[in-house]
Amino acid sequence: MRRNRNAKIIATLGPASNSPVRISQLFDSGIDVFRLNFSHGEHADHQKTAQHIRDVEEDRGRPISILLDLQGPKLRVGSFANGSKMLTSGQHFQFDLDDKPGDDERVQLPHPEIFSALEPGSNLLINDGKIRVQVLRCDSHSAEVQVVVGGEISNNKGVNVPDIYLPISPLTEKDREDLAFGLDLNIDWVAMSFVQRAEDMEEGRRLIEDRALLMAKLEKPSAITHLEAIVEQSDAIMVARGDLGVEMPHERVPIIQKQILKACRQAGKPAVVATQMLESMIESPVPTRAETSDVATAVYDGADAVMLSAETAVGKYPVEAVTAMERIIREVERDPYQRKLFDAAYPVPGKKVAVADAICASLHHAAQVMPVCATFTYTESGFSSFRAARERPDAPVIGCTPNKSTARRLALVWGVHAVLLTKDLSSVDGMVECAIRTTLAEGFGDIGDLIAITAGMPFGRKGTTNMLRMTRLKDLENT
Repeated sequence: MRRNRNAKIIATLGPASNSPVRISQLFDSGIDVFRLNFSHGEHADHQKTAQHIRDVEEDRGRPISILLDLQGPKLRVGSFANGSKMLTSGQHFQFDLDDKPGDDERVQLPHPEIFSALEPGSNLLINDGKIRVQVLRCDSHSAEVQVVVGGEISNNKGVNVPDIYLPISPLTEKDREDLAFGLDLNIDWVAMSFVQRAEDMEEGRRLIEDRALLMAKLEKPSAITHLEAIVEQSDAIMVARGDLGVEMPHERVPIIQKQILKACRQAGKPAVVATQMLESMIESPVPTRAETSDVATAVYDGADAVMLSAETAVGKYPVEAVTAMERIIREVERDPYQRKLFDAAYPVPGKKVAVADAICASLHHAAQVMPVCATFTYTESGFSSFRAARERPDAPVIGCTPNKSTARRLALVWGVHAVLLTKDLSSVDGMVECAIRTTLAEGFGDIGDLIAITAGMPFGRKGTTNMLRMTRLKDLENT
């Protein structure tokens, strides 16, 4: 099933969408990647859902990617004797490690790492940023604060600490158990929460090895400070705008989003824009004009994928949300202005340049000069297709690979139509013949059309993309 667009769509599965029938409907409506949110649900439920996805994949004959989203650390206050407390601007209040129920003067904050990092003047945000307090005095077990923006604080409300680096691992014990379970399910991507620095990804990378690709969720201001290093250490980036919008001024989030997408394009790493993209469609069968513009902006800026969360997980109109996003993407990609934006933002060579970069840059130029109907990449690891996608060529990228895991991972990448190679190639002539047959069979061109092919010689060796060839489609059965 060919998608007539370049940007991909991710859908979060949940009670409204994790049945076999609904997963089939969502895929047919345009979903490329299914997200399993391990903040919710039991392992047995996720296992059933993953199997439903693989059943659809087998039935449709198209690679489908599964994204495992780890919960990460959750910072929360303790409980109150009366269930809640109303904080008013200007009043003083205390957070501490004492596990006694909270009262009018104090409440537990069971995270010693926070107290070890706090300084006078630091801010704490509570209940998704609705309440803001500032630290007056603190030590290793308590902090006296003054309320800046008041509101009701109740049991187990979330806490954000935007101003400082917290010495907390992004992987909790639950995350490690979830990750081991997900890897046994042969998931394709792992999204890691609470990434603050590139070093935070080291444990996840070690645990995953080469069984999946690693995506960093950027949720904290400190991650933006270390953006370049995090992008370099990750395989993809998710712009988690919900938490970013809590921990930094909301008017900064669109600017940060563009900054992240630019950094990912430069590095040839996929970028996902997430959170509240079509939020109103949880209850409404149509999006708002503002939401339509939000999705369109991400597509204009070159996002590899846009993501639906509650809209498909618990919303009343999951299929309609996917259909709306599909229509928005296709409309934007028909606009010649998008091509001008892509060309204006063409990535300049970085510090680390490989032969594959030169080959893919030539591929981009060839697609501009010649009427190429498709660009064809032979890839073992997916690297060549990632690099080709970075160029944002006019013609679609057919990523042909002998590895099922690679084909599934490529379902996330901009403009890449992943095809599983069913036989070994040992010669250039065999490669060209395969490219012609595949392009015709997948409906990307007709007899006489021109295609551009990239590959590595010798065949079957990772990271050896060193060849670009142009050829015309022909009838191989009658030649």
